[in-house]
Amino acid sequence: MSEVSIRSKSVNGFKWAILDNLANSGITFVVGLVLANLLSPVEFGILGILMIFINLSMTIIDGGFVTALIRKLDVTEADYNTVFYTNLLVSFILLLLLVAGSPAIAHFFSQPILAEVLPAVSIILVINALTLIPKAQFTKAIDFRRQAIASLVASLSSGAIGITLALCDYGVWSLVWQQISRAAFLLVCLWLMNRWRPRLLFSVDSFRELFGFGSKILAANLINSLYKDMFLAVIGKMFSTKDLGYYNRADQFNLIFSNNLSMVIQRVSMPTLSLLQEDVEAFRTSYRKFTMYSAMGTFALVFGLAAAAKPVILILLNEEWLPSVAYLQVMCLYAAIYPLQQLNLNILNIMKRSDYVLKLEIIKKALFTFVILTGFVFDNIMAMIWAAVIYYYVEFFLNSWYSHRLVGYGTWQQIKDVCPLFLVSLAVSAVVWLLTLTSMPPIIVLLCQILLACILYVGCYGLMKQTEFVDFCSLIVKKIH
Repeated sequence: MSEVSIRSKSVNGFKWAILDNLANSGITFVVGLVLANLLSPVEFGILGILMIFINLSMTIIDGGFVTALIRKLDVTEADYNTVFYTNLLVSFILLLLLVAGSPAIAHFFSQPILAEVLPAVSIILVINALTLIPKAQFTKAIDFRRQAIASLVASLSSGAIGITLALCDYGVWSLVWQQISRAAFLLVCLWLMNRWRPRLLFSVDSFRELFGFGSKILAANLINSLYKDMFLAVIGKMFSTKDLGYYNRADQFNLIFSNNLSMVIQRVSMPTLSLLQEDVEAFRTSYRKFTMYSAMGTFALVFGLAAAAKPVILILLNEEWLPSVAYLQVMCLYAAIYPLQQLNLNILNIMKRSDYVLKLEIIKKALFTFVILTGFVFDNIMAMIWAAVIYYYVEFFLNSWYSHRLVGYGTWQQIKDVCPLFLVSLAVSAVVWLLTLTSMPPIIVLLCQILLACILYVGCYGLMKQTEFVDFCSLIVKKIH
């Protein structure tokens, strides 16, 4: 495939990946805002505890197989069927384990309701396992259009169910059924739009090949999930379910930009760069462009969110959720580099160095232990979040060090490229934040902040003649024409 063709597919894939994430997380986020005004922080805290176990289980079910399928150039029918049946078997085993362990989990967190809702929400594991192959096939083909349509249908339908149940006073069950119905709608849509169907075929050789690569990805992802979930478990156990609810709501605001941009860039860059893995120069050039566009968008949105955190919370939620503001502002400091982290890890996966990914996770999570210990020592959630800020910047140095060894675009080259963008975004956000000190209504403050930020960014990047900004503007004008 020519470089022009790859670039065209990447641009188109990026557009649809953004729409997919808007449908997936954007609509879900809006639905979450409506539910946050109907339910209490305690009920969102219970959902946070549930998702600890669901997310960890989904990491095990994936097993690194999806990444292995996406980066493999010559995937066979045996590969797809082998992964399909493996994922399905593991999902049933984990479902049974969660059902059996739900009373103990409820006792540990002192929340009896968990014994009822955890077995119900665990059905998501089997449903999601059935979607992995269609999603992998669409991603491999850089086809995010059909994924976006499926996400839109699933998010709107499940959102309507969740809001209806909340209005009928179903409490935490409205959140549970929203999650289950979304997974079910997504499954139906993906299977209707994908022609692939499983066959009675299982290859031991295929399993060995894919698991040989994927096992290290699984171990790395499992370590990562364990420590992230441990962070939430410490908050839920040491403090209160209400505190966990405040934290989760702040994290949802934080992830709407950082994590979604990170996912979009990861989903598009993985198959795109995989096609260039045999041409190091073209690979490095494309990788740098992904890095610059990622930094430019993420820094502006995330630091802007930090500056506008208070009016956003007051407008979209209510004063009951104001404790989330301080959490959100500090989170944004480390969320800004999420996409850069993912890009660096993608390089290792594409270059078949899953051993490096595993080695890095072991080192990084050994360091993350100090973040967890901070919660015990200071008995303070904010102290843990500040410790996480330090940790994630150290993590960036570790991740990007291997990128230099593999493709010649490492830590210092990346810092040199993104530092001007970082400083501009920080300065613009600081100026915009000053508007929150006025006595204007929150909606007026937010509108003024958005307008001022746009003017400042256009002015700053125009004066700097920032190449990526000029290219982006040219692309927008071209699309309009």
